[in-house]
Amino acid sequence: MSKGLPIKQKIPNVNRILLVSSGKGGVGKSTVSINFAMSLKKLGKKVGILDADLFGPSIPKLLNLNGEPRISDNGKLIPLSNYGLESMSMGYLIAPENPVVWRGLMVMKALQQLLYEVEWSKLDYLIIDMPPGTGDTQLTISQQLKVDGAVIVSTPQDIALIDAVKGISMFQKVNIPILGMVQNMSYFLCPNCNHESHIFGNEGAIKKAKELNLDVLASIPLNEQICESADNGKPIVLQDTPISDNYLQLAQAVLNKLEK
Repeated sequence: MSKGLPIKQKIPNVNRILLVSSGKGGVGKSTVSINFAMSLKKLGKKVGILDADLFGPSIPKLLNLNGEPRISDNGKLIPLSNYGLESMSMGYLIAPENPVVWRGLMVMKALQQLLYEVEWSKLDYLIIDMPPGTGDTQLTISQQLKVDGAVIVSTPQDIALIDAVKGISMFQKVNIPILGMVQNMSYFLCPNCNHESHIFGNEGAIKKAKELNLDVLASIPLNEQICESADNGKPIVLQDTPISDNYLQLAQAVLNKLEK
């Protein structure tokens, strides 16, 4: 302990920890997280993803995985893998139809298990898919882990940006570097006439990032293929489509910042 604050820890076998966060739910953060992780893997990195959203875990569906993790000889949870990506989620530990109705102490105990009782193989990057908001989970991870950076996901809509700014402020207060923002669902390109519709507003996240002196790491359109691939449990970056380049751009931008 130092001045009443916990000493920040590393996760065994994990070189760097990155958070993908949003202030508001429904902005496509988990889809960005999984495609970001897969993009890092395509760029040659050994990657795992941790689903820190205990109440609404999405990673099992996005990776087409289910079933309970096995226990290692050390008594730790062994991550489930698909497409060469290791993953851990509360969704593997409870039945999909069962809601999590725990109080704070039980939530924190489960979070501690996910953070420190998983036997990852040697990873270059662990991506933590954060829950929406700025609650206990965010505070615990921010105070206890040595985090190398946070990626903030928002739609261009003002109502989403209000909460995204709160998340940015929280990370800055606990000295976690903000790597930049991702503008998700930035526009819809009509497949029939190629008309570009700004359904959630025009470049709101890009303008907000400029106000906050933050980089825009990627701008990702609202796209039917992304939605279909997410529902089918096969990340879009595994397919050879132009839309995959947006996520590869995000991954390359982050690597450029961290590995100079």
